[in-house]
Amino acid sequence: MTELAYALDTFYFLVCGALVMWMAAGFSMLEAGLVRSKNTAEILTKNIALFAIACTMYLLVGYYLMYSSSAGGVLPSLGFLLGGENSVDAVLAGGDDAPYYSARADFFFQVVFVATAMSIVSGAVAERMKLWAFLIFAVILTGFIYPVSGYWTWGGGWLAEIGFSDYAGSGIVHLAGASAALAGVLVLGPRKGKYGKDGTIYAIPGANMPLATLGTFILWLGWFGFNGGSELKVSDVTSANNMAQVLVNTNAAAAGGVIAALILAKAWFRKADLTMALNGAIAGLVSITADPLSPSALGATLIGGFGGLLVVVSIVCLDKLKLDDPVGAISAHGVVGIWGVLAVPLSNGSASFGAQIIGIFGIFAWVFVASLIVWLILKTVMGIRVSEEEEYEGVDLTECGLEAYPEFNVAKA
Repeated sequence: MTELAYALDTFYFLVCGALVMWMAAGFSMLEAGLVRSKNTAEILTKNIALFAIACTMYLLVGYYLMYSSSAGGVLPSLGFLLGGENSVDAVLAGGDDAPYYSARADFFFQVVFVATAMSIVSGAVAERMKLWAFLIFAVILTGFIYPVSGYWTWGGGWLAEIGFSDYAGSGIVHLAGASAALAGVLVLGPRKGKYGKDGTIYAIPGANMPLATLGTFILWLGWFGFNGGSELKVSDVTSANNMAQVLVNTNAAAAGGVIAALILAKAWFRKADLTMALNGAIAGLVSITADPLSPSALGATLIGGFGGLLVVVSIVCLDKLKLDDPVGAISAHGVVGIWGVLAVPLSNGSASFGAQIIGIFGIFAWVFVASLIVWLILKTVMGIRVSEEEEYEGVDLTECGLEAYPEFNVAKA
């Protein structure tokens, strides 16, 4: 039975990791739909390249930083590559200390989370950032910045010691990605034509709403692995029931986010804004990610619904502050990520608001300041923004040398 449970939990963990990997496709489609057609190939290049970079850097150094240091610390131990796999003897020994899934399965599940954090940055800086500056930043974030705050929390560092609770990463993954994105947006500046000198805000519509909607549904599906896998095992009755509750709550929160965002958009803008509904779904998912297990299904719906309201308000407010985020990533993952972390004590009596607030400030301060320094260095050394002419023509041609939607030219005889 021990070997069977080990095999089952390992398989479950790997399948959940594969679902989270599929979220990379969701981010790609969502971002490709919400940018202009002349910037589509470049945003897709960013997404597939950042995923590859995240997987490689986390393999080389990030995983060791995050999980190979002493409990309660601030600075992780520097090391490289993965440790050994679990031995048969260790598994069969049984007891609380015996591993119940493969160490390689743990790495696979964690590495796709790192890529998710970096994907959040991609959408926020879209349409005006140099491709290679972005990819260099991806090396630093996924290899070093994210693993440090990850060590503080899931790795058993000082935030874990004070009781910070974040089941699947509203703060650890989503707030971290949004903090890095905010730093990049501040250094980069808005797109040309987004804001008038008199403060007027001009909408820049995305090119493909069906693609953006498909991306949102892919993310919704992938989130079942994101939250469900964070239960860590499924081979006993309690864990299996928890897994089911997590998936029910994840789905309920996403639905609540869509409904709330759509209703607020209709009341505020007099239109059923599809982009707000899409961000409402993501906001609902981010809201429940910090604790998808403790609330009832109705409670999860309400938590996600408040996230849906919050993302609409945040997107409008950030626009008024001239923080240009083409896909609403900072709002959906950052502002709502904070809400998700703060919502944990509402249904989980073992969590405290004090520890949650400290965790929010700790993660934000580290990732934002570290990212800001890296962005400023990149700006000084190589520049991070394309020229005004290149931005006008579209970064597809200038950065990638091709168009995602090439026009058909009729050849003359």
